[in-house]
Amino acid sequence: MATGETGFGDVMFDLISVQYHSLKAGHDYGQYVRDAENGGYSDVADFFKQVMEEDSRRAAKCHEFLEKLTHQEDTGKS
Repeated sequence: MATGETGFGDVMFDLISVQYHSLKAGHDYGQYVRDAENGGYSDVADFFKQVMEEDSRRAAKCHEFLEKLTHQEDTGKS
């Protein structure tokens, strides 16, 4: 695995980045849901909830891959 300027492998860095942004966005979407609900837009709130769930699944998948890659690096397996 190639190591980028950060000292982490490029793929590892990319997964961490996607995970971070998915989690950050999910946090922000919580406010969007509240705004829509407070405005009486339940259909928009439902949309934001759906987007938040998609980002949550995305972050969880990144976590799975990161665990796998970390284990492979620890054991020297590819």
